[in-house]
Amino acid sequence: MAGSIDRRKKYTQMVVKDSFMQLLKEKPMSSITVKEICERADVNRSTFYAHYYNQYDLLSRIEDETIEDMKGYLNQFDYGNQVDGLRLIENLLEYFAAKRDICQTLLNEKAESTFQGKATVVAHQYFMKNWTAIGHLDKDLSEYVSTFIINGSIHVVKSWLSNNMDKTPKEMAEMLIQLIDKGLFGH
Repeated sequence: MAGSIDRRKKYTQMVVKDSFMQLLKEKPMSSITVKEICERADVNRSTFYAHYYNQYDLLSRIEDETIEDMKGYLNQFDYGNQVDGLRLIENLLEYFAAKRDICQTLLNEKAESTFQGKATVVAHQYFMKNWTAIGHLDKDLSEYVSTFIINGSIHVVKSWLSNNMDKTPKEMAEMLIQLIDKGLFGH
């Protein structure tokens, strides 16, 4: 009996999330109501409120789940001590490609989400830990360079997703590495 309840609960949460994400593609977050989400998901408002406080709580949970999923994906890889950044960026791009629909929706301005900021924090952590070129800069400068590279890269990724991923993750990673290394570090 408990298994069917858990399965039903998971199904309900999935339907609510999917309905919400569809609405988020169509209109700004500020105009999405719990009533609309429930109508689209074909669930009662009480069912929605049994799982979420409101639509902003739902958005935050989707963002957090996606970030945890991204971390789990990146943690699968051993970048070693002297990684050159290409593999790290390629892995991040592979993740965004695999989760294109959700990432593109959360990175959309309509979402009014904090996903971009959360993704920036994760990328910054991996970047600072694994990028050997940054290690040659003093700590204060490396923080600013990292912020510049990550924010620029996120906007490139948003364009790439909007352009139907017209390049492979490897091609995009190579392009970003070239921009970073030749553009910033003059190698």
